[in-house]
Amino acid sequence: MRSVSSIISGISFVFFGLACFLSDFFINEFFRYGLSEFRILVGILEVLGGVGCLVGVFNNKVLLIASLGLSILMIMGVLVRIKINDTFYQTAPAIFYFFLIGFTGFLIFSGCLG
Repeated sequence: MRSVSSIISGISFVFFGLACFLSDFFINEFFRYGLSEFRILVGILEVLGGVGCLVGVFNNKVLLIASLGLSILMIMGVLVRIKINDTFYQTAPAIFYFFLIGFTGFLIFSGCLG
């Protein structure tokens, strides 16, 4: 289970992190959020977290750090979307990734995954 969630999260966050730099849609979304000055930072953190998830398949400490950081990033994303009155449909991906990566981190922290 951990490997699957780590790989899914890792690939997704690398993709979304790179999209912060390359996608006009993502660039415009940060303007819509009122957070355009944080776009580069968020992109870097997502890429680093995604790589951490992929490396974390082989190293629990790296996965724990990556999952903690990405969980914080995703809960902040949920709060931003609530603040700007996005719909549940628009907020759902951040909620999904928060639970996916948060659950993985919780299992490692609690010792369930060695």
